[in-house]
Amino acid sequence: MPARPHILRVRGADIVPWLDDVARLRTRVFADWPYLYEGDPAYEREYLAAYARSPDSVFVLAQDGGAVVGAATGLPLADDAEAFRAPFDAAGLDAARVFYFGESVLLPAYRGLGIGHAFFDEREAHARALGRFALTAFCAVDRAPEDPRRPPAARANDAFWRKRGYVRRPELAMRLGWRERGHGEVDHRLTFWTRPLEAAP
Repeated sequence: MPARPHILRVRGADIVPWLDDVARLRTRVFADWPYLYEGDPAYEREYLAAYARSPDSVFVLAQDGGAVVGAATGLPLADDAEAFRAPFDAAGLDAARVFYFGESVLLPAYRGLGIGHAFFDEREAHARALGRFALTAFCAVDRAPEDPRRPPAARANDAFWRKRGYVRRPELAMRLGWRERGHGEVDHRLTFWTRPLEAAP
């Protein structure tokens, strides 16, 4: 098992030099279950542009030597694309009070070392320090339990997320399309999980 990677938190304009690393990891990790994503560099650039524009965005990077082996992202929901804000607007929740967590991607060799918890700790600390957020949120793709593409050893992250204090919110859902290997563009449902963000001590 490799040594535990070094964790680095960067924000705002300081994330720009790391965009290619995060795009590469997204493409590689999301190719597997449950996202089955067929990488699209044009989509990656468009998606990550919102983070590059936001002064309060955050990247939490896991580094082994000079290599980025994992990354987690976040930004104020109000700075993200309308598709991500719309479920909160429809539910009467103030997007300006929500800090959105994007992806957590980590190469398989580095899993089981506590990096997942570090990714949440660092992003929650960042959102708390900004001082204007009441809620943290992320979304996950919904897959049918009987989907034949599910690997036999696949484990859902629900228990991990609940341990972190997150609650699945079926009333907060969105549709998002991406290319799946062998299927072309596919429309997907994603459901949000949220957690109240306590004030900084």
